[in-house]
Amino acid sequence: MAAAVEDTGPDASAHRDARRFFARQLSDLDFNDRLLDLVGDESLRLLERVKFLILFSERIDEFFQVQVAGIRRQVVHGLTRRGLDDSTPAELLAAVHRSLNAMVRREEDLLRQVVLPALADQGVGLCDWSSLDDDDRKYLHDLFDRLILPVVTPLTVDPSHPFPYISNLSLNIGVEVRSREDGTTRFARVKVPPNVSRLLHLPDGNRFVPLEQVLMAFLDELFPGMDIGEPLVFRVTRDSDLSLDDDAADDLLLALQEELRRRRFLPVVRLEVDSRTSGALVEKLTGELGLTSDDVYRFAGPLGLDCLWAVYGVDRSDLRDAPWTPLVPPALAHLEPGGDPGIFDVLDQQDVLVHHPYDSFASSVQELMNAAADDPDVLAIKQCLYRTSGDSPVVAALVRAAESGKQVAVLVEVTARFDEEANIGWARALEEAGAHVIYGVLGLKTHAKTTLVVRQVGEDVRLYCHVGTGNYNPKTAQIYEDLGILSSRPALGADVTRFFNYITGFSQPPDYQELVTSPQGIRERLVERIDREASHGPQGRVVLKVNGLDDVAVMDALYRASDAGVPIDLIVRGICCLRPGVPGLSENIRVRSIVGRFLEHSRIFSFGGSAGRPAEHYIGSADLRRRNLERRVEAMIPVEDPVAVARLEEILSLNLADDEQSWSLSPDGTWSRNPTVTGVSAQASLETLALERTGASGNG
Repeated sequence: MAAAVEDTGPDASAHRDARRFFARQLSDLDFNDRLLDLVGDESLRLLERVKFLILFSERIDEFFQVQVAGIRRQVVHGLTRRGLDDSTPAELLAAVHRSLNAMVRREEDLLRQVVLPALADQGVGLCDWSSLDDDDRKYLHDLFDRLILPVVTPLTVDPSHPFPYISNLSLNIGVEVRSREDGTTRFARVKVPPNVSRLLHLPDGNRFVPLEQVLMAFLDELFPGMDIGEPLVFRVTRDSDLSLDDDAADDLLLALQEELRRRRFLPVVRLEVDSRTSGALVEKLTGELGLTSDDVYRFAGPLGLDCLWAVYGVDRSDLRDAPWTPLVPPALAHLEPGGDPGIFDVLDQQDVLVHHPYDSFASSVQELMNAAADDPDVLAIKQCLYRTSGDSPVVAALVRAAESGKQVAVLVEVTARFDEEANIGWARALEEAGAHVIYGVLGLKTHAKTTLVVRQVGEDVRLYCHVGTGNYNPKTAQIYEDLGILSSRPALGADVTRFFNYITGFSQPPDYQELVTSPQGIRERLVERIDREASHGPQGRVVLKVNGLDDVAVMDALYRASDAGVPIDLIVRGICCLRPGVPGLSENIRVRSIVGRFLEHSRIFSFGGSAGRPAEHYIGSADLRRRNLERRVEAMIPVEDPVAVARLEEILSLNLADDEQSWSLSPDGTWSRNPTVTGVSAQASLETLALERTGASGNG
């Protein structure tokens, strides 16, 4: 799992034809450009556009912490191995910087020229200090004295005070201060306190002022008796990757905690500065942080637009979409918690496919967990836990089950990026309750979404499973589009039992009847199915819905199928390194992306379905990316229940028909929004269908 230097691996040597593939990192950035398109879309409600602007900013932060940091490590170590698009790391880094600079300029224009004026027109203001009247300033001065001044700590740089550590994504004010007594000039840094609201409400409740502007207005109270230069607002982004070597096998949790401490001091990869303030200090900061001018990004506005969640949260329902309340799946509509019939009775009779957020997580997956925890006939619960919410009812059910004496085994993936500390906390809580906790598998991330419930039924033992595409997180289940199968099929239950014994024990991967896993399984099954469709030529059919596609073996199989005349539709939310529509290479492949109010997250794989052949469908946790197929434990299952199959085909059909929230990828790598002709929105249509299935007349 060592990640100090990212190697492009066998993918890099698989070709030297730059027309075959796009660079993974540049394709990743393209998704952010689609978010900016939505920010500028005046047909959307204003606060929803603010939300997309915030999501763009947060994704760019993560991109620097992971992707830019990874490329920089390759450049620093002198690696020259060429990537998917035949570029060297240095060439790729330059291209990434060009793309990012263009996006930041576009983000700035949208914020300053479009979003803020539109908010002001609606009476919601993000104000600069210079625009405030005397009453506003008096109010903020009082707020500063009472709330802000006691928690601020100015730090100066001198021989006894070296340049201070700047924490990742922290907001800071840099300023030169000069002593009036001896003329000594020193650099000072003021960290904007993260435990004070970043946007301060003015008394009317409809206007906000950034905290850093209030701090700058009263710097003289932080440095009394000093002459203060023009301040500079800045923010740094650090490399946030973790590196665990083979020695970590002795104590994975201890090694991870040490790596989390080390992460705080990893190199800086970006310096953001407010371009509306003086640039005199930028060169000093750039040198102190070990950066070049290419690593400096200037932005005229609040740095770190996650502060705008305060604006998104204003009480203006007219400016945001009507809320969607997930509905109880019809098969589970008559359940009473702890009553009769219960969820186990339903699953004894049928599989249940759940489609979040249209179907309720609480009444399906969460209900299974609660029933398993409270049913005295349940003997054991096993689960893979990758990410969950801060007040997770899923973990609460597992704790309750363990405390009642049930056998509970949970694989907690403590290396899930940016959730490491939270997952360590959950793991400890589960251990304290008596659960058997496995802290991931060294060298692999366990990304599978699987649960097994073992229940005594008379003299028999019955197995109940959930296998899905999304995390056991009730909060993201309301905004992420995901799928899951709840089942008591004996063959699937036996497979999931073997799967848990494999990942919690020490053995070779078992043979399964239905379950397909990675490493060594999912890629091979999918390539075999694609090649099978290629053997049918134009009578073949492939439809894949994933979040990312960069695996060379899968892409080469798709190119072979296209060359054989197979019509192929790829619905790819984010990264797509395959180049569609190239004559002689991919002319039968179409790639589209759906971006809407819900984050498309499910993975569906469909093969066949034309010329009288029934389609074969799978759902699973894995994207078609090298990391998922080689370096993660993933799970995929076939879907055969006729009702569930019809739902999957409905989802795919609507995604392919969408002309309101969809983009298409061109052979040259540009994404363009599909023109609206029939007015189909996949997400709105799925909301309507969910209401029709439950007999509801309205929602929200």
